[in-house]
Amino acid sequence: MGTDEPKKHEKSAEEKAIDDWLPITSSRTAKWWYSTFHNVTAMVGAGVLSLPYAMSSMGWGPGVTLMILSWLITLYTLWQMVEMHEIVPGKRFDRYHELGQHAFGEKLGLYIVVPQQVVVEVSTCIIYMVTGGKSLKKFHQTVCPDCSDIKLTYFILIFASVHFVLSHLPNFNSISIISLAAAVMSLTYSTIAWTAAIARGVQKDVDYSLRGKNAGENVFNFCNALGEIAFAYAGHNVVLEIQATIPSTPIKPSKKPMWKGVIFAYIVVAICYFPVAFAGYYIYGNSVDDNILLTLEKPAWLIAAANIFVLIHVIGSYQIYAMPVFDMMETYLVKQVKLKPSFTLRFVTRTIFVAFTMFIGMTFPFFGALVGFFGGFALAPTTYFLPCIIWLIVVKPKKFSFSWFLNWIFIIFGVILMLLAPIGGLRTIVASAQNYKFYQ
Repeated sequence: MGTDEPKKHEKSAEEKAIDDWLPITSSRTAKWWYSTFHNVTAMVGAGVLSLPYAMSSMGWGPGVTLMILSWLITLYTLWQMVEMHEIVPGKRFDRYHELGQHAFGEKLGLYIVVPQQVVVEVSTCIIYMVTGGKSLKKFHQTVCPDCSDIKLTYFILIFASVHFVLSHLPNFNSISIISLAAAVMSLTYSTIAWTAAIARGVQKDVDYSLRGKNAGENVFNFCNALGEIAFAYAGHNVVLEIQATIPSTPIKPSKKPMWKGVIFAYIVVAICYFPVAFAGYYIYGNSVDDNILLTLEKPAWLIAAANIFVLIHVIGSYQIYAMPVFDMMETYLVKQVKLKPSFTLRFVTRTIFVAFTMFIGMTFPFFGALVGFFGGFALAPTTYFLPCIIWLIVVKPKKFSFSWFLNWIFIIFGVILMLLAPIGGLRTIVASAQNYKFYQ
């Protein structure tokens, strides 16, 4: 028995060394405000710019209701995740799948959470590749309207080149400056979007009827709009990973500073989302583009600036969503394949990931249509109802209590969202693919 003890100690020292190297657990010195701007960067993606368009597919009543409902439900499920981070005394669930494993069991937890989380994070990175490229292209067209047209493919390549450098920053805390810049930018371009719309004034021929030509089209558009709203509230996939960077003691658990950061983040989210969605729809009605910045053609300098702000924001967002993927890949290679933690390992895996997202983004730049598809397919579960299911299993609220009912209502809402949203997204993809040329 005596010989086992040093081995045990040795293993834990080896595990500690690996944890100190992995991007999620290597640095636990974050302050509460890190949580604010990481959450804002994760949540307020360029998806905010498509909210007026989503409103135009729903109309005033359903649009306003679903925007506010989504804000409340996702704030509640985010609170649940923050609470459950240290629900087992002395243990921290640093990753979403670790909490899943605690609730559903070692294997099942992995099978339930990891595929959804990977789909969300990888698809978000691809969407941001396309968004970054499109913002650069739009900036180029606005600043130099007489220049010869450059393919979107090349702009995506330029955007990707930034990530071939940034992706080698080791962990969440090392990207906090980028994340802060991104959070400030999201507030800035959201403000530009709605103030420029209001300055323009309500259009003479504004029409608030649904944009579809017939009932069938309106149903598909409504489903797609559900996905766009779900995509707009997508920060949950990285929330435990963000909380893992905050120090924690029994007297001062990490949930207190984390929750404080989340509250501030959600106030910023409300300041960004509601004015853009409601003012954009109020001014333009159903003639608004799927990116409100495209509708605001003038003044040119303002639109150019807004596109650069979107670009900076998307650079930060890409890193926030890529970090948990890097962590998964590096954990697998080091713990399962038993490779040695090294700079080379990190350099190769991360470079391959950036190259992969760049290639998919270049090949399918109508990936924006996939926002609706992925918004329902993977974001709805991880954001709207998976935290509620885990809460019912782990916290076990009393049957028929308020908490029990609330969780079941949100689970039902989330499941409906998951089933309906991909329908609209899929139809948009089919429509986009029909008249599409590769690498345009």
